[in-house]
Amino acid sequence: MIGPSEEATGETVLVVTPGASDAAPGASVPPPVRPGPPTITRPGAVKAGVLVLTLAALAVAVLLSLSVGSNPIPVGRAWELLRHPDGSMDATVVHGLRVPRTLLGIVVGAALGVAGGLMQSLTRNPLADPGILGVNAGASIAVVLVVALTGVSGIGFYLWFAFAGAALASVAVYALGTSHRNAATPVRLALAGVAISAALQALTQTIILGDQTAYNEFRYWVSGSLEGRLYPILSMITPFVLAGLVVALLLAPALNALALGEETGRALGVRVGLTRAGTMAAITLLCGAATAAVGPIAFVGLAVPFLARRLVGSDQRWVIAFSVLLGPVWLLAADVLARVLVRPEELPAGIIAALIGAPVFVLIVRRRTIAAL
Repeated sequence: MIGPSEEATGETVLVVTPGASDAAPGASVPPPVRPGPPTITRPGAVKAGVLVLTLAALAVAVLLSLSVGSNPIPVGRAWELLRHPDGSMDATVVHGLRVPRTLLGIVVGAALGVAGGLMQSLTRNPLADPGILGVNAGASIAVVLVVALTGVSGIGFYLWFAFAGAALASVAVYALGTSHRNAATPVRLALAGVAISAALQALTQTIILGDQTAYNEFRYWVSGSLEGRLYPILSMITPFVLAGLVVALLLAPALNALALGEETGRALGVRVGLTRAGTMAAITLLCGAATAAVGPIAFVGLAVPFLARRLVGSDQRWVIAFSVLLGPVWLLAADVLARVLVRPEELPAGIIAALIGAPVFVLIVRRRTIAAL
């Protein structure tokens, strides 16, 4: 309650009584706004230094991706052949196999990193992964169904079906997480994603147990690999990834406002429902295209945004920008290791990415406090 009080000097001041209310008897009192954590930023000089180091790491990862493999090529020669191909076998390997593989690693790594940051911001959960929205499960069931029904295999054939399955699963998750009375919330979306993913995974296992061709093709795709994906695959997914990145950058200011709380976001002019729907669309474009092309790759979408926030703060604009760079570094490093660990054979990059990401996940979980985003 606010009321006048006479001091010894005779001056009238206002005294605020804690716990009192100025509302009339029987009037409803709006609940207090509980803002979320403030946006953490880093000084510009720190961001500039981190940017230089990240770009250097990306350059090293690209050079190693061009030179390391079953046919090792010195880094200097690989760089020279990249600029001036001489028609040799090494030049054919660099331009015909490793350049498209490296470019695909850059595109897929950036897509998964940004999709993970958007997923964590959407659900306000730093442990969220893009697969929680059913993207991986939707792509998986589409691959299995099309191979089982047609008998045709090959990534170039079922790429579009995998992307369509990922998109349909995401739409189903958003529809299930939204009712005619209640808008979608982070908790509803997460629960809907878990439920639909479990159901689709059960269907996938049922189909592959009865179809050997579908099982063999699914086993190859689900391991997550960049091997054998050439320019046609890259050209198919790049437009979707670019569209998803544009949507993500446009939504970054609104996501920053929502991090302060839904009520505060509305007060700042954010259209909460539209922002969440747009974020879902961006995640579907990014993660759906990446998963369709190379299969599900775990932990990239979890670890990369975590590292980006540790380096540059929680401003979603910077998290997206650095995830575009850190995602390719992570995936290309995993792919390079996959080529050399059991040389002359190769492991799927998805296995190495998961092995690298698992300790990061444990580190996040074992922190004393896991702050909500």
